[in-house]
This record gives sequence, C-alpha cells and structure tokens, in this order.
Amino acid sequence: MTARGKFVLTLLILAVAGLGAFKWWDKLRPDASAPAAIAAGAATPSKAAALDAADFIAPLNACPVLPPGGTYIAKDNIVDLELSEYAGYSGIIVANGGLEPTENSFFFRKHGFKVRIKLSEEESWPALNTGRIAASATTVDVLAAYCRNFQVTAPVQIGFSRGADGLVVRKEIRRINDLKGKTLVTSQFTEADFFIRYLAQEAGLGVNLLANPADRPDPAKINLLFAKDAFVAGDLFLKELQSGGTRLAGCVTWAPKTTEIAEASKSAATILTTNKNLLIVGDILVVNKGFAAANPKLVAGLVEGVLEGNRLVRDNSAAHLDTIAKAFKWDRTKATTELAKVHLSNLPENLAFYSGAIDAAGSFSGIFSSAILAYGALIDQPTDADRYMNPTHLNALQTAGAFAGQQVSLAPIRSTAGGALEGDPLLTKDIRFLFEPNSAKLDLTHQANLAALDSIKRLLQVSPGSTILLRGHVDNALVDKFRQQGGEAFVRQMALKSMELSKNRAAEIKRVLIDRLKVDAARLETVGRGWEEPAGTDADQNRRVEVQWFTVE
Repeated sequence: MTARGKFVLTLLILAVAGLGAFKWWDKLRPDASAPAAIAAGAATPSKAAALDAADFIAPLNACPVLPPGGTYIAKDNIVDLELSEYAGYSGIIVANGGLEPTENSFFFRKHGFKVRIKLSEEESWPALNTGRIAASATTVDVLAAYCRNFQVTAPVQIGFSRGADGLVVRKEIRRINDLKGKTLVTSQFTEADFFIRYLAQEAGLGVNLLANPADRPDPAKINLLFAKDAFVAGDLFLKELQSGGTRLAGCVTWAPKTTEIAEASKSAATILTTNKNLLIVGDILVVNKGFAAANPKLVAGLVEGVLEGNRLVRDNSAAHLDTIAKAFKWDRTKATTELAKVHLSNLPENLAFYSGAIDAAGSFSGIFSSAILAYGALIDQPTDADRYMNPTHLNALQTAGAFAGQQVSLAPIRSTAGGALEGDPLLTKDIRFLFEPNSAKLDLTHQANLAALDSIKRLLQVSPGSTILLRGHVDNALVDKFRQQGGEAFVRQMALKSMELSKNRAAEIKRVLIDRLKVDAARLETVGRGWEEPAGTDADQNRRVEVQWFTVE
C-alpha cells in the first residue's frame, strides 16, 4: 500500500522540488560518524562486521516535513487517485472497473465522474499535499506520525490488514519480551515501525533508536535500526542470518517478504506474529483537504464507491479476480492468496470504526492515540484524530438506508487447532494492582487500578479471538521470617495461604473486568502463583498480576 512505500523517496522528491530536503535531513539526523559512535561506547566494528552502515538510514528525531498544502483541481471530469500494489485496494479497483477512467465504472454510473488510478510504490504525500493528486490511501498511524503536516481528510475506512504486516525473528525468540536489549531492523514512520512500537509498549518495553549498526544497543529496551524501506530491512536480516552474524534479532516488514525470509532462513528464523488478529493497522482513504472542501459531492461518490467495491469483492471475490489480477499484474492464484490477508470494511464497520463503538478491533481514534503514545517524543507537533476524521458521508449513507443488511463481521482468523493458551503468549506485562491490605478486594477508587483494567480490555479489543491469562503473585519478603517463626512446616502453610490470596486477587480482577468493563468471561483465565515466581528482589514488583496475552495465529 502507499504507506508501505519507500519513505526515503519523500526526501528525494522534496529535494528535486527545491525545498531544501537535504538541509532538513541533515538538521534532524544525529551524528552517525563511526568515531563518535565508538567514543560514546558503541560496540566495536568487528562485532557488527556482517552489517554495512551504508545500508542503514539514521533515524529522524522529529515529524517528517511536507511541502505546503495546495488544492487539487479535477480536469476533464476525472479524479486522480494514487495507490500501491496491495489487495486491500481491490474494492476501489473493482468499483472503477480497473485502473483507467471509464463510463462503465460505478463512480460514473452513480455519481457522474471518472476515476484514474495510478499504482506506485513511491510516497505520494508531497503530491497529495500540494494538490497534484486528489486522493491516496494510508494507515491511521501514518497520519499521527506526520503530525500537522498532512493537509488531508479521511472520509472512509478501506479495511484492515489481516496478516500483511509481521515480525520475523530468530527462532529462539518466543515472545516480545525476549526482544529486550536486542536489535531489529525496519523502516521508520511506516506501519511496520508502528507495529513493533505498539507491541513494545504493551510489553512494557521502551524503544531505542540506533543511527548505525556500530551503536551500542540499550540493554533495557528494544533497539531499532532503519533501512530505506521495509523490504530492504527484511533482506538485511536475512543476509545477516546467512552470513552467521548475530547483531540483528529480527526485522519488521510485510508480506510477501515475511514469508520469504522465514523460508529462506532454513528454520533459523520464524514469523513471531503478524497483524492477522491484531487489528491496529487500519487502511483509510485520504483526500486532499482543499479538494474535499470544494467538492463534497465528488468525495461522497468516492466514499460510496469504496464501500460498493468492497461489497462486490466480499460477496463474490471469484467474480472479480480477473479485474484485480489484471490491475496488479498477478495471476488468479496470487490474487486469491493476497485477498485472504485483508478485511474490506463495510458501512456498519466504518461507522463503528469512526465512532469508537467497534468492540472487536481498534477504532480510528484508538489507533491514532496508540500511535501518538508509541512514537512518544518523536511526535513534536501532536494533533488529534478529529483533525482528519470526517464520517459525514458515511452518516449520510446510513440515513439514506444504503447497504441495508450489512453487519459488523470481524471474527478471528484461526490457522491452527487447539486453544489459545496451549502455546506461548505473544507478550507479558506485569501490573501492580492496589488491593486493600491482606485482602483480595480491589481498590476501585484508585486511578492506577482503573487505567490498568482499561489497558487489559484494550488488548482484547484490538485482537479478535485473543485471550488473557491473569497470573496472580504476592511478595516473598517474609519467607525467611516465617521460617524463623515456625520452620519449614510454617513456610509451607503460609505458602498455601499466599497461593490462595494470589489466586483470589487474580479472580477479583477477572470479576471486575466482566462486571465493570463487560469483558467476555470466556476470554479470561486466572491462576494464583503465590510467591513461587518472584520477578526479583523488589517487594513492590513481586506484588503483581502478570498479564499474559495469547493471540490467535
């Protein structure tokens, strides 16, 4: 998709336009010189010999800059869209009858205008901002990453990526928490960047940016190196695996590169997770803001066309495979395979996505807020999702009774048999809930408890079919005192009491999630571990509930 394009090309476009992109780049990039890195305590070059610093791009430390906004003006009754080779845009292509403008398209037959679609893997944001094209497609997280620079409006959700984005890691890595202190390679300010940041955030891990492979990784965070695009990131990880290097623990990229790396690694790497059942990558149509303000009827036609095309593909994809395959230069088999990795959204799903009412997946504002939090200080000019959200045309379609009979349908995609708790959790996070002393009664007047409960509910909301295991723990600081008071028999007696208390505390959290936040009881399990699994010597850290998140893969 367009958001999956090559971020570095934006810089080249700006430079050609005479906008001083290279000066801007030099201003934002940190000093990545080898001597400076080594002087700061970086790893010696020999430890990163398998990696060439020239293959990596120093990270930006602020929002990317775009040229000033302009208004797109349609010519010859043709509206120009730019998309990329991604099955999630099949509905738009089917509604248009292909890529070229035609009077046989839904857009012309219903709304009297034609659409010309250009496929490109280059970033279209400068062209969209300045008014050289009317619309494109991206993901909600990218809007957040570009701060206030995007002069666009987002009138419709196209769909969800359901497995296109993924994290490929060395085979010994079993969960996100295992990436602490390790280094991944990806592409900055893309949905791949957001994907790993989101997972790190939920695992309670920070993210550290490295300018080049000689930099010393932060032992307490997930460390990121950036390639010019996510496909190159995958190639770099595979290259290091094949050369015997140990610097990279994995890469974050998208299909088909994810599968290609795992297969070519000869079992040295595996796909740890994809977003097949983690719906935080929402594709949206973005329209030039000036054009949208001047041409609301044309935008209404684009919105209805997206939904009609999605309906046609959802209802009978086989009937439209030839149109899709021809546009993307695929065969029918590949078209079928790629369509399985996306969920094309209908009208009620759009309305829920925009309103926040959708309970089985992330909403527009929810994903946007998650991206703001995930990028942290890099978002130097933060804005709000309301700046872009415009469900006006969706609401009008609902009022008119369009697409009657459609329902929200975002069931989990299951590829393996058995229960979700039979394997390893995707990630774990330790939460210290505040209980009344020596009691299993949760203090619901404390804001920290309420925030922790909400965080658990959000994990379930963004991942259809996922489950939570609540593992209760208590402090082990008094074990030696118990031993002095009554010997090993007393220690065993108190251990049983601590096990019961930890179990009851986990059960209390489950009860509150069900009663207060209306979480489905079938998606929650509990276990009490007493003081058997201390996280360390810190008593406060041991009085905790470990939340293990099992996603369906």
